[in-house]
Formats: sequence, structure tokens, C-alpha cells
Amino acid sequence: MSKKVVTFGEIMLRLSTPGYQRFVQAESFDVTYGGGESNVAVSLANFGEDAYFVTKVPDNPIGQSAINHLRRFGVKTDYIARGGERLGIYFLETGASQRPSKVVYDRANSAIATAVEGDFDWQQIFSGAAWFHFTGITPALSDSAARLTLAAARVAKEMGLTVSCDLNYRKKLWSTEKARQVMTELMQYVDVAIGNEEDAEKVFGIKADNTDITSGELSREGYKDVARKLAEKFGFKYVAITLRESYSASDNGWSGMLYDGKDYYFSRKYNIRIVDRVGGGDSFVGGLLYALLNDYTPEDAVNFAAAASCLKHTILGDFNHVTVEEVKNLMSGDGSGRVQR
Repeated sequence: MSKKVVTFGEIMLRLSTPGYQRFVQAESFDVTYGGGESNVAVSLANFGEDAYFVTKVPDNPIGQSAINHLRRFGVKTDYIARGGERLGIYFLETGASQRPSKVVYDRANSAIATAVEGDFDWQQIFSGAAWFHFTGITPALSDSAARLTLAAARVAKEMGLTVSCDLNYRKKLWSTEKARQVMTELMQYVDVAIGNEEDAEKVFGIKADNTDITSGELSREGYKDVARKLAEKFGFKYVAITLRESYSASDNGWSGMLYDGKDYYFSRKYNIRIVDRVGGGDSFVGGLLYALLNDYTPEDAVNFAAAASCLKHTILGDFNHVTVEEVKNLMSGDGSGRVQR
């Protein structure tokens, strides 16, 4: 039986250069939509859950196009508020080999950044829901967005929902000091935290000991230490950490770890030839939430999340257009990429 899951955040218009063109070469842009929490909602909808995305978009054709894009993939948009001046935009230049991808944001004063508490009735939104998810990006958008996120998390917790947060520190949006202040207050309502070693260090000052991601030599003990410190500091039920090894912009190693307060579970590691890495972390979260909602063991949950995210890296756009069956096939070892006839 599907479960109602609510995610809250910003959806943006994504304008990406065709192929691997640089910004200075491009004479057109490819159009799609995406954002941390909306990406998670699409994953959950694809997996069969009752996924709702909550945001505010301008009452114009661009805002409507973003809503239509979500509806196309089964996400419920009943609680999206209309108004504000604009939809946020981000520009993407896809890197290759030794040239990294680049993202340029144009999101100041977006509709969700200027939203107010009267735009959302959280009691109604969370009625019948099992889970609430947000990221560290949303409270970074503005003081108003931070207050909205806090209000939502508080009501969700009062109503008995499981609350998850992908820490997602973005240095272009706020300082480490402001992030630590706001996110520390939010964490008292969070049951499941997801992040990486940079998020833990930048936001909370928790450092991954004996870990050098640039060398490709990941220290499992270092990541265990980070997860344990996060759980002890905030009382999380689960801490998940994504482990990315960047060999180049085209090739990454990818795996995950899940800590349940007692034991540490590491997923299988995938070596990925990347088509589009934007949304890779969100697809991990979507897979993890689905697995935990459906009572997977911690070991199976982190393996489902890592496999789902591995597949997302091969798909253009922010969204992960894969099924539960496809993820399970990869988990079982069918990663040959041979044509299925």
C-alpha cells in the first residue's frame, strides 16, 4: 500500500547547454525543471508512493509549466501556492573528463524565497502523511523560507511523521555560521539525516577523520566517526552518508553508508560513467526513503539507495526515471548494460 510523503522546497527552471557545450559556445538551452525536494518526490512517485511536493511558484505560464512537469511524473501538486514574482533559474554547463561541470544560479527573490506562513496550512498538508522531507537548501533561500521550514518540521513532528533532511550545504546561499545556527535548530525535529563529509564539517563542524576523498582512498572508519558524531549530537534514528570518489567529471565511484545507532552498513560500490550527475544525491535520498518506508533492512535500504542513484547518473535531467524493478535488478548484479529484448 502506498504511503503519503510530503517534500517541501524550491523547484527551478533548468537551462542547460546542449551536449557538452560551454556557456560561451551555446546558442540555445535545453529546458527542464528540478530541485532537491522535487527530485525526491519524483523518485518516490516512480516507486509507487503517494508523493506530494509543496512549494510556491509564480502565477504565470512558467510556474504552471513547472507544476505540469511534476504532474507528468505522478507527483501530487495540490498544496502548491501561487504568487510571487518569479521562478528561480539555474544554468548548467556539463563538464567532461578533467573539465568540471558548472552551475550558475539566478534565484534571488524567487516565489518560494518570499513565501509567508499564510501560504501553507501544514495541518492539512500533513493529514494522513507518513513522512516529511526537506533539505538544507530551502532554509538557506531566505529568512522567510527558514521560518517556513521550521514551522513545517515542527508540525510534522507533532503529528507523528518521520522527518528527514538532506543537509545539502550550499556556500553560494549562506555562510557556515548562518547555516549552523539555522540547521541546528531544525535538527531537533529530524529523525533521518543524509549528507556527505563536507556537509557535516561545514554545517556542524564535524570532521571525517583520516579521510582524503581526493586520493580516492576512502576511510570507512572516518565516515563511521562522522555518522556516530551526528547521531550522538542530534539523536537521529538513522544517518546516511553518500561516498563519491571523483576520478574525473566523467567517471565517479559511488556508494553509501547507513548508520542505525548500532551498526554501520556500506553499500556496494559502483564505478559510473556519468551522463548527468545533477540530482544524484537526491536520487539516493529517494531510494533510501522508499526503502525505509517499506521496512527494508538497513543493509538492503542503503543498497537500494545506492543502486537507484547509480542509475540516475545515466539519465539526463534532475529526475530519476527508474522503477523499483530496475533498481532491484541492479542490486542483484545485473549491471552489464546489455540490451534487453
